[in-house]
Amino acid sequence: MPNSKARFFILKILIAIMFALVAWKLFDLQIMKGEQYAQIANDRLVTNIVEKAPRGEILDRYGTKLVSNKVGYSVVMQKTDMTDDELNEVIKKLVDIFYSTGCEYYDSLPISFAPYSYSFKDDNEDGSTEDERTAWFSDENNIDDGINESLSADNVIQIYKEKYKVGNQYSEDEQRRIIGIRYAAEASGLSQTTMFTVADDIPVEAVTQIKERQDEFKGITVINDYIRQYEMPGLATHILGRIGRINAEEYDSNKDLGYGYNDMIGKQGIEKWGEQYLRGTDGTTGTTKEVNGKEITVLDDTEPIPGNYIVLTIDSDLQRVTEQSLANTIQNIRNSSGTKEKNGADCNAGAAVVIDVKTGDVLSMASCPTYDMSRFDEDYNELLQNTANPMWNRAVSGLYSPGSTFKPLTAIAALESGNLGINEIIEDEGVYKFYSDYQPTCWIWNEYKMTHGKQNVSEALENSCNFFFYEIGRRMGIEVLEEYAKKFGLGEKTGIELDEETAGHMASPEYKKEVVQSLTSQDWYGGDTLQAAIGQSYSLFTPVQLANYAATIANGGTRYKVNLVKSIRSSDDGSVVKEFEPEVVENIDIDDDVLNAIKQGMKRVVDEGSASEIFSGYGIQVGGKTGTAQVGDGSNNAVFIAYAPFDDPQIAVSVVLEHGVRGTNAAQVAKDIFDQYFNLSNPHESTVPTEEPAQEEETNSGLLR
Repeated sequence: MPNSKARFFILKILIAIMFALVAWKLFDLQIMKGEQYAQIANDRLVTNIVEKAPRGEILDRYGTKLVSNKVGYSVVMQKTDMTDDELNEVIKKLVDIFYSTGCEYYDSLPISFAPYSYSFKDDNEDGSTEDERTAWFSDENNIDDGINESLSADNVIQIYKEKYKVGNQYSEDEQRRIIGIRYAAEASGLSQTTMFTVADDIPVEAVTQIKERQDEFKGITVINDYIRQYEMPGLATHILGRIGRINAEEYDSNKDLGYGYNDMIGKQGIEKWGEQYLRGTDGTTGTTKEVNGKEITVLDDTEPIPGNYIVLTIDSDLQRVTEQSLANTIQNIRNSSGTKEKNGADCNAGAAVVIDVKTGDVLSMASCPTYDMSRFDEDYNELLQNTANPMWNRAVSGLYSPGSTFKPLTAIAALESGNLGINEIIEDEGVYKFYSDYQPTCWIWNEYKMTHGKQNVSEALENSCNFFFYEIGRRMGIEVLEEYAKKFGLGEKTGIELDEETAGHMASPEYKKEVVQSLTSQDWYGGDTLQAAIGQSYSLFTPVQLANYAATIANGGTRYKVNLVKSIRSSDDGSVVKEFEPEVVENIDIDDDVLNAIKQGMKRVVDEGSASEIFSGYGIQVGGKTGTAQVGDGSNNAVFIAYAPFDDPQIAVSVVLEHGVRGTNAAQVAKDIFDQYFNLSNPHESTVPTEEPAQEEETNSGLLR
């Protein structure tokens, strides 16, 4: 017993000694040598260097690369213990190198160089910079700096000069450059652990100069980065879209997904739609360094994970032909316009879409004019000033009156609703006199004081007889027309994988009231319905809607969701991550006799009607419909829809030429597309008839009250 008490006593003494030693050590570290160890800690810097993950590639349906990555160099800045004067000098020298080597750097300050003025960018691309202006002046950091909307740009620059201690030893331009980079770095969350990307895709000459003078660039590092590379510059630009530095609004929406202030993000097109698939997971290398730059330890190392790649439905060869034909045809219309008014001298833009009628897949989709995405930054100001608006994707965002290409739908609606008999004959009298106060005429009466005589539905389509369609439009009314337009997806989004898609609208009493606010929904007149029946009035549709409408007729009434993406594949092994199957949106019940009558009419348009001069002696049979629509004081728009081969349709096409004069001109683009797709001949330079066109259909002039 005594021995056990002795052992217990000795144990207590040992524990007491141990606690005393620990207490002494803590006292020594924190009190006696606290300042010494704090200085050692401050002389070390923990850095997480992000190793960027390559973004997923974008391929066409056959695996041809459209967008990939190249390895480039980026300049990053890390916060250090430098004074303002030291940091300003580093930035000045860095910008000198940028200027001497012709590379851009990142400057997000919305103030121009002297003479100073506000220059906000439309970051969210909504057509206005007011929201960006409001957000900037509402930013807490700016408010803390005493910045408000009452201050001029000169006043704000002065605030930043004082804040960043930018002295007069620098020129006015140099001061603005230093302020711009310091502002951008601060706004991007620059800290000891978060780097700021000053510039990316810099040339080798700049890399060499920075590395050779590294001792002059404290806190500046050159890292390897992945830069977007366009394998076929200028091709499918509006489909592929672009990436750009994340803005404040995008960061707020995506920060929980791991995005940083300096990250790149999809801004338009497939790059935007496919962001969740294309974006990889960045790796990191954590290091502890002394302030003098000597690395002490590597804390961790996480490998980057590349993004998945996207396989599109488009055929890059067909895409190229579509774009070339659009550009050539537009130029030829301008060249052949001569001195006559409204004869195509103002034709400068258009769009074309090609759809697989059995799946809804887009095989090509072009908007003209276009541009080269690989030169987006260099050409940005020029693109903004171009009145033809090359950055606008007309194929999915452009709204156009369909003109006579709407007449097949009017005929289907009348036949299916019982307002027209399949063999019924209507006689064209030239002037439609049903209403005493509005009596529109047929185009042939306007031109030649003639009529089409007695017409069945197929003949009326071939001749584009306005009188026939006035009559059946009046019989069924606007409600039935609206119903069938909706069935065919006109005035509704197609579901294509592009955020830029616009729905458009079918003419209706409700829409007229929206446009003309002083009206009521009852202010819809009989004349409005007549015009809607021939594809005029307030109906405005996108080219992709028109192509899908043509495809729905071609396949017998099955309307598919329009697809631009075929599959998502793993960058690891190419395995399928997600497959996009054809999706039926609506099955339209069309009687076989009705469908045959409509298709025969569309075949006659190509064989004997307005498109016959383009398709004379053609190698396959085609069904189509031309359209012409008046737009303001300029030349008419030209519209054409078609499908081929006639007996077993595979593809459907829509073409719109702004100020293209007449639908026949648009048919030339469709022919070039068919040539390529069916390998009928080598697509040639488009030609445009030079004779004065006949007026194909009634216009809106003087109608809508």
